[in-house]
Amino acid sequence: MSFNFSKFKMDARLSSVQIQPPKYGKLITVLSIDGGGIRGIIPGVILAALESELQKLDGEDVRLADYFDVMAGTSTGGLITAMLSAPDENGRPLFAAKDIVPFYVKNGPQIFPKPSLWGFGRCSGILAWASTITKALTGPRYDGKFLYKLIRDLLGNTKLHQTLTSVAIPTFDIKKLQPTIFSTYQIPRRPEIDALLSDICISTSAAPTYFPSYYFKNNDEEFNLIDGGIAANNPTLVAIREVTKEIMKENPDFAAMDPLDYGRYLVISLGAGSNRHEKKYDAKTASKWGLISWLFENNASPILDFYGEASKDMIDYHNSVVFRALHSEDMYLRIDDDTLTGDMASVDISTKENLDNLVDKGHKLLTKTVSRINLDTGFYEPVENGGSNAEALQRFAKLLSDENKLRCSCKSP
Repeated sequence: MSFNFSKFKMDARLSSVQIQPPKYGKLITVLSIDGGGIRGIIPGVILAALESELQKLDGEDVRLADYFDVMAGTSTGGLITAMLSAPDENGRPLFAAKDIVPFYVKNGPQIFPKPSLWGFGRCSGILAWASTITKALTGPRYDGKFLYKLIRDLLGNTKLHQTLTSVAIPTFDIKKLQPTIFSTYQIPRRPEIDALLSDICISTSAAPTYFPSYYFKNNDEEFNLIDGGIAANNPTLVAIREVTKEIMKENPDFAAMDPLDYGRYLVISLGAGSNRHEKKYDAKTASKWGLISWLFENNASPILDFYGEASKDMIDYHNSVVFRALHSEDMYLRIDDDTLTGDMASVDISTKENLDNLVDKGHKLLTKTVSRINLDTGFYEPVENGGSNAEALQRFAKLLSDENKLRCSCKSP
């Protein structure tokens, strides 16, 4: 039996201009942003470039939320998703895409403060190492107080149903031992997930060993949550799944669509970079690791690196196979960089030098040739005659603009 959407009335959205539903167009548009801590700067650069292309086509006032049916984000990607989709006092997106990178550059050093070394001069390196080890044994590396206040001040009392387009933000409930997806689409059936966006963002960012797990209560439902990256560091499939479920439940916004018609999906999936080409670990070394080394080695947390990389790669593998099998690979754009080295590969090093390097890496990524993952080697390889990522964003911006215009014209009397 399909769900009767007409019986459910959601509070009025605050948007002054809301995207028309897919039934008025040809495509279902999806934006997905990976987790990655301070490396969220990299997708921030890409998003600014995409929004800039849309503004060239449709005017300076347009925002990404005007074009995507669903925006999904994990961890740092979840925060970016909220910033791009939460309404301001005028019912428009709280942040323009160009404001994401300055936000990270300004607040990153306070979200991820360097450990206090008490002025011990040459011993500072040893003391920093000792401080990190102590933190790993006794609690999370950061108390999260600055991040929590920042997010709460930023998002205020905005709740999930008030976002200007549909969103999907993964978390993991450690009490239930299962993922909890905060999805706009699920609110009619699960009103308990219509929580404050601030609580959702704090939860999806609660990376084990880095930040405390997070508890909150909403509509008498208790949530005991950690980083969404445990479940889906790359949330692209989460977003597609949410849409597919709505089609199967006969949501009238997706009138008479085939849930397996991937030719109607337009998907932009943004990674936050990785250091896959830098050989940091090997089995001989890891065979001697104990608890501390699995949690902290080479100024990183290997176990979280492994979970995060495996999770995001499996999603990209799946999407690449499905879109190619259905001859729709030109509708799936994955932009990521697996060549990060040194501090750039960390999730929490927020020195000015590293922040500047991440911004530069994002801009260089725009000039790189469009790449797809090699399903045999696991590495990204340039697409023949694929053009640059910047050119691909121009093409996708034109598709998004045309889709938006089509929906508006079909909706008009």
